[in-house]
Amino acid sequence: MLDGVSLDHLRTFVAAADQGSFSAAGRALGRAQSVVSQSIANLEAQLGVPLFERVGRYPQLTPHGSNLLADARRLVNDADGLKAKARSFSAGLEPELSIVVDVMFPQGCLTDALAGFKKRFASTPLRLHVEALGAVAQMVLDGRCGLGITGTLPFAPPGVTAERLFSEKMVTVVAPGSPLASSEGPTTLREVLDETQLVLTDRSSMTDGIDYGVQGKNIWRMADLGAKHAFLRAGLGWGHMPHWLVAEDLASGRLRSIEMEGPSAGLMPFQAIYPTDQLPGPAGRWLLGQFSTTRPA
Repeated sequence: MLDGVSLDHLRTFVAAADQGSFSAAGRALGRAQSVVSQSIANLEAQLGVPLFERVGRYPQLTPHGSNLLADARRLVNDADGLKAKARSFSAGLEPELSIVVDVMFPQGCLTDALAGFKKRFASTPLRLHVEALGAVAQMVLDGRCGLGITGTLPFAPPGVTAERLFSEKMVTVVAPGSPLASSEGPTTLREVLDETQLVLTDRSSMTDGIDYGVQGKNIWRMADLGAKHAFLRAGLGWGHMPHWLVAEDLASGRLRSIEMEGPSAGLMPFQAIYPTDQLPGPAGRWLLGQFSTTRPA
């Protein structure tokens, strides 16, 4: 019975689950809703179990559908990876390398890696974008960039493959004149609730309604890490920052590091992401290797 299950059936199933409706899946796949509905029905017949409850406005995954979704996604991703690897065997050097890098990524590591890239791939144009949170993954998913380096987005969305690079130390900082700077011992949640927290916000809709590292109740949100850095030094609030960016401020006393009660800022893991069906070419793969070898100490 299962011999009739095709990769197209599974791809349609995954799209319907991810998009939340058969019509949205049809738009994502470039097909009519009726074709998606028929494909799902055929897959259900082949598997012998219902995958969706067709009640209400939007179909809902059944317990069987939820259980089988991860396996279907893995098979689709494996097939896309197989095709991408086969294409990479015959592909030449990229005509242009377009990458998007998380704003938290260590500047020294980026500069050193690109200096080597310029020497090795002098004739390859480079297009560099710097974004935060979901905007990095969104540019990869949209096809605007073939390679992304993300850190502030803690998960890799469907459709991309992730490779771990390294982690960067994060610290919580305030200006010397802040009431939080004079606290003895770990700063309590009650203390930070009375002060303004400066938070980096998202330029994309991928993480709408989701906050990472937000612990205060008086929040200033900004899309520019440079503005956040300047506001911290001006004493306008407290916030979490990558250590590489504030190391000189801490050494000179322009900023002070505070220890938070409970979970700390800790480490930010960086990972490379790229479309599952399109592996990095020679220039992109070389650059990923440089990001690993020029990692900060």
